[in-house]
This record gives sequence, C-alpha cells and structure tokens, in this order.
Amino acid sequence: MSKAKKENKVKDFRVNVVDDASHRQIWERKFTRGSFIAAIISTLVILALIAYCLVAFTPLRTTIPGYPNAQTKRDAIQNALKIDSLENIISRWELYSINLGRIVDGEEPYRIDSTILASQEGRLSGLEAEYLAGKDSLLRQTVMQEEQFSISGGEGRQLTIEGMHFFTPLSGVVSQDYDPVLHPYIDITAPAGSVVLSILDGTVIFAGWNDESGYTIQIQHANDIVSIYKHNQKLLKKTGDKVSAGASIALVGNTGSLTTGDHLHFELWYKGDAVDPTKYISF
Repeated sequence: MSKAKKENKVKDFRVNVVDDASHRQIWERKFTRGSFIAAIISTLVILALIAYCLVAFTPLRTTIPGYPNAQTKRDAIQNALKIDSLENIISRWELYSINLGRIVDGEEPYRIDSTILASQEGRLSGLEAEYLAGKDSLLRQTVMQEEQFSISGGEGRQLTIEGMHFFTPLSGVVSQDYDPVLHPYIDITAPAGSVVLSILDGTVIFAGWNDESGYTIQIQHANDIVSIYKHNQKLLKKTGDKVSAGASIALVGNTGSLTTGDHLHFELWYKGDAVDPTKYISF
C-alpha cells in the first residue's frame, strides 16, 4: 500500500490556457513544486527591490509619514537660527537684570567681556590664564601702535589674507561647504530679508541682475581680494559706491534660477583664485 502511494505522488504540474470556443491550446507552462516555490520567492524579492528603489531614490519617499522633505529641513534651519537669536536675547536680558540689581546695590555692573572670561576661567589653569593675558596685552599694544583702522595714514600696509580681519557677511548656517572643483564657494542659509554685510572696505565693481544668480553684488577690496554675494532679494549699493567693512550691502533672498531657497551664495577670491571663506571668516 505504501509503495502505491509513493508512485501516485504528484511531482509535475501543467497550466494550460485554452480557447473555450475552439478548444485550441493558446499557452502551456509545465513546472514542478520546487520551481513554483522558487518563482514565487524570486517574484517577491524583485517586487521588494523595486519598492525599495522607488522609496530610496525617487521623491516618493517624501510621501512616507514623518519623512523630512526639503521644506521641513529648511524650517528646521530657520528654527535653529531663531532659537539661537532668542538665547542671545535671553542672555542679554539676564545680564541686564543682574547689572540693574548691582547698580541698585551700589556695586559696579558686570562687563560682557568679563563674564566671558569668567566662564573660561574654569577651563584654564593659572599659568595658562596668565600667559593668555600677557599675549592679549601685547596684541592690544601692537594694534594701538599700528593703528588698525588707518587713522594716521596706515592704509598703505600690504597684508596677506591670513593676516586680515574680515567681518562676517551673514550670520547663518553654512548649508553647503566649499569644494575647490565642484563648489568653489559656500552657501549660507538665513531668513529672507536678513542683512548682508561687506567683509572689508572696498568699492562696488558690479551691482545688478543676473538670470542665474539673481541680484548680485561684487566688491573689490585691497590686497587683490574680491568678494561676491549672489541670490539677494534687494541690493543696497550700486556700482561705484565706496563701502566700509561691516556696511549693509544687500538683503538675503531667493532670486535667480540656480537657487532653491533663501540663502546667500558667497565667494571669496584672492589674487585671481577662489579660496575657502571658512578658513578666514567665522560663520
């Protein structure tokens, strides 16, 4: 009996597609139990790979609940900037209230630089603090002797770019770093309407519109330095204007075809070559 059961066990299967009217066979497929299971598994794996590729490499991933899109990331950056500004305001109000209490009590108010120094004293040993204080005194004496702001004809000094002090053009988040080949400049994200400042004294050599860069302003500085500011919402200077370091020159915007959000495209050129601004300017 057991032998008969083994002989009657089905091993091969066949699927036919037949025309019901003429009984003509249209399609036929033979398969075994193992090949059928392998085909099902292969189909599931291929469908899973297709679904993964669609989610990982196409905008369909933004349809997943909770997945951050470009607007969400932009909002997060702007919220971080607002939080930083609020923290600074709270710190100033705390210092103001403390100083108000000290004045009422007849004591000397705290200075901002003294509070910063006090916060650093816990991380510095006595010898380190004494050494830094000595270096600071020497630096102050040197600056006073050389008259950094050229009050008595010091504007003729020729400094290398490493020895110059730059104003920060915009307080924000560097959303795209400098790359000497693919991206020889940086992008700084900030809320629309934020004020853009000149990094040095100089002369505006171009201020106008460009289809790709939007409202653009270029400034020629001393020592063969040129700074370029693109995608502005509005320009505050015109070609030929003299500007001083830290002067307002434009407002952050999103103009031009090569932009996807409010930010400043900033370039720094030295002796005809693009350089990394983050090496010389704190953002």
